Amino acid sequence: MTAENDSIDTDEFVFVPLGGAGEIGMNLNLYGLDGKWLMLDLGVTFGEENLPGIDLVMPDPSFIEERREDLLAIIVTHAHEDHLGAIPYLWPRLRCPVYATPFAAAVLRRKLREVKLEDEVELHEVPLGGRVVLGPFDLEFITVTHSTLEPNAVAIRTRQGTVLHTGDFKVDPDPLIGEATDVAALSRVGDEGVLAMVCDSTNVLYNGSSGSEGALRKSLDGLFADRPGRIVVTTFASNVARIETVAKLAARHDRHLALVGRSLWRITDAAREAGYLQDLPPFLSDADVGHLPADKVVLLATGCQGEPRAAMAKIASDQHPHVQLDPGDLVIFSSKVIPGNEKSITRLQNQLAELGIDLVTESDDFVHVSGHPARDELAQYYGWVRPRIAVPVHGESRHLAEHAAFARSLQVPEAVELCNGAVLRLAPGAAEIVDHVPAGRLALDGSTLISVDANPLRERRRLMREGVIFLTLVADHDGALLTDPRWRAEGVHWDAGGKEAELVTAVADAVAALPVGQRGDDETVREVARLVVRRHFRRAHDKRPTVVVELVRL
Repeated sequence: MTAENDSIDTDEFVFVPLGGAGEIGMNLNLYGLDGKWLMLDLGVTFGEENLPGIDLVMPDPSFIEERREDLLAIIVTHAHEDHLGAIPYLWPRLRCPVYATPFAAAVLRRKLREVKLEDEVELHEVPLGGRVVLGPFDLEFITVTHSTLEPNAVAIRTRQGTVLHTGDFKVDPDPLIGEATDVAALSRVGDEGVLAMVCDSTNVLYNGSSGSEGALRKSLDGLFADRPGRIVVTTFASNVARIETVAKLAARHDRHLALVGRSLWRITDAAREAGYLQDLPPFLSDADVGHLPADKVVLLATGCQGEPRAAMAKIASDQHPHVQLDPGDLVIFSSKVIPGNEKSITRLQNQLAELGIDLVTESDDFVHVSGHPARDELAQYYGWVRPRIAVPVHGESRHLAEHAAFARSLQVPEAVELCNGAVLRLAPGAAEIVDHVPAGRLALDGSTLISVDANPLRERRRLMREGVIFLTLVADHDGALLTDPRWRAEGVHWDAGGKEAELVTAVADAVAALPVGQRGDDETVREVARLVVRRHFRRAHDKRPTVVVELVRL
């Protein structure tokens, strides 16, 4: 589908997710009407084991890139990486204005500065509860609660009806920092009549509610009391309420708080710029803690998901330049295990246990509350908003299916399960998936964006599985070998036992057996030698390594 040959009816109000439907993270949501488009969020997810060397993955925006002249804006619902982290990388392909509330704008501004785009991106700061009209879309920002500052639901009013896009949310009666959920605004929108609610599905499998930051502070206070040695808390850097909790508990227990990890400094600087954390003393740096007694220190560190480059991984492997832990020190994992990170977190916790560190996780004590709604909170939202259509997003397939069934049990007339790339017609008529558009993934490989299906990543995965053999041939211009073939293996087990000579002989014989005319062709010689080596390793070791042949002509 191209911009010149577009099958989407411009009279229809459509929703098109390119990221975040069928997965948790990497959100990119599009709304289309009257030939114009609006994007809500543009986020990243983190690289997995099947993407070696890749730290960040993001949605492929090709579909909307082809229509960027009709893309009115990117709306940022909140300051989490999976909602704004791709903007610095993908904005040059889209080149549209960006709208965000003050804290998200402060976070994004720092990211844009790092890639020298701060002066190029037209970044509009929207006040809490603000309203913006863009083409056929009348947008109202509605304050909700989540695990970072200033999260927003967005009411999108159009001539075809109103959609409430919830963004990420929970219902926290005591969020500690920032405003509580604006229930009056949600109910008012519901009273006006809501066509569809596009809604967070992350915790739909859990009964009850997600819990309050206020209650969590009381629980953590008990863990700090009368504790000898250092206390380390690792959590998500974007959780400003948790940062404030740790800071206040450190002061209450006569300890000094040090931040360990660059992302914590970026978030706290952005929070202070937006008017938060004003009543806290200055934080120490990791370089300062060595000058203090162990029982006077609290460390707040990045890396709760076992990220190999984060502070906790360096501390656990005794590679951090300033922070070393002693047996009996306490590490609190004030975080949940994000699906897919189980192995890296277990590895990190085992390393800490081997150092004699005391560990407390969410399975041991009340040390974390989620930022996403469990079933009671979802039911509250459906009661306030009363949409005609439920559109579950921000969840894997089982979350979306369960959310749709749950919405139907709450008497929502229509509930639609969809995947990335689905074109969902919201109006006029019944909700229906009417088309599919391309929806892929891009990987940040160094400073270059490539498809996750691109050749370099396929080859990298193959090298991980099978290894590589480098073979060097030295021949004259007529193709006669001047020395024995030389080779070396990387990532391939090799048991000599006379077989090395056998391989050398087999390569030399295969080249010598070529007709004279073909021995003068470099590609033919390289391919014959490559196949001999591949067959040899397949027979000897049942392996199919990549074989790289270098041919030198003298």
